[in-house]
Amino acid sequence: MNHRHESAAHSHDAARNAAVVRPTEPQRRYLERGLEQPGGKLPMFDRDGREVPKKTIEACMAHGWAEPWTKNPIMPEWLVCRLTAAGYEVLGRAAPPADPPPPAAAPPDTPPRE
Repeated sequence: MNHRHESAAHSHDAARNAAVVRPTEPQRRYLERGLEQPGGKLPMFDRDGREVPKKTIEACMAHGWAEPWTKNPIMPEWLVCRLTAAGYEVLGRAAPPADPPPPAAAPPDTPPRE
């Protein structure tokens, strides 16, 4: 019996049968808010001012759609997250390019532009 062939066939079947994971409606609403914010920052509150459920945030992180971004010094238990490239992708968008490097300084002997 050819175990290598069997193993390759098994992994092919597993990949073919794996369901494409899509966000639930609450997860999608949460993630879509990051499309409106610089850096893909995700909200801590919904449009009605209610706190986004922690399980929604954690599920998005578990799927790789969101990642922790920064800590809130006032409320350290809150998760401040941003969209990942996978988060943009699951929403049908391309991730924005990384922040461009700052412009190079002009050489000191270059006359100023008018």
